[in-house]
Amino acid sequence: MHDSFRSTGTGTGDPDHRIPVVVHAADPISRAGVISQLRSHPAIDLRDEAETGPGTVAVLIGETLDETTFTRLRRVVRGEGARAVLVVSAVREAELLDVIECGVGAVVWRREATAPRLLQAVLAASRGDGDLPADLLGRLLSQVGTLQRSADGRTGAPATGLTAREVDVLRLVAEGLDTAEIAGKLSYSERTVKNVMHGLTTRLYLRNRAHAVAYALREGYI
Repeated sequence: MHDSFRSTGTGTGDPDHRIPVVVHAADPISRAGVISQLRSHPAIDLRDEAETGPGTVAVLIGETLDETTFTRLRRVVRGEGARAVLVVSAVREAELLDVIECGVGAVVWRREATAPRLLQAVLAASRGDGDLPADLLGRLLSQVGTLQRSADGRTGAPATGLTAREVDVLRLVAEGLDTAEIAGKLSYSERTVKNVMHGLTTRLYLRNRAHAVAYALREGYI
């Protein structure tokens, strides 16, 4: 089972569009396995590691998160402009928001890394959406509650950052609703929801929906 910040399918919406994907792993067996899983899908254009850059999706494979992994994440996302999918066995509680703030929108547990699951995560990352396993999303929502209680003790609200409409949208994103569901809840059009997300991520230099949720949590908006 898994959940996501936005529903994901297996189509790209454009049959002529192929997603450039680069697979990074210290372990050559793991790298070969993921490449084998993705190679057969027509939407995927596998590239060499040296070709990581803007517009590519970087799939990073590891057992656990360490400083080397975080350094690699920051390099491929912030330095090279790629969108990241993280394939790991576990994420500790203290690492969760750090992972998201590194620019990771999609996480796949190694035990669940089947071809369909990897493809779904790559498609989500290519669109800038979030795609988290259900248990990881549950832990993120738990942190929402903890940070909300902390924020309730603050004097006043942040003076700059998010508008009330942006907070409303992000709160529903954090709850796992997709664009259509958010539009229905707030009586907006789907285009309005997309414009709200685009506006706040552009203005605040946030990389994706997951990063926007992490920002809102850190600042005590939600």
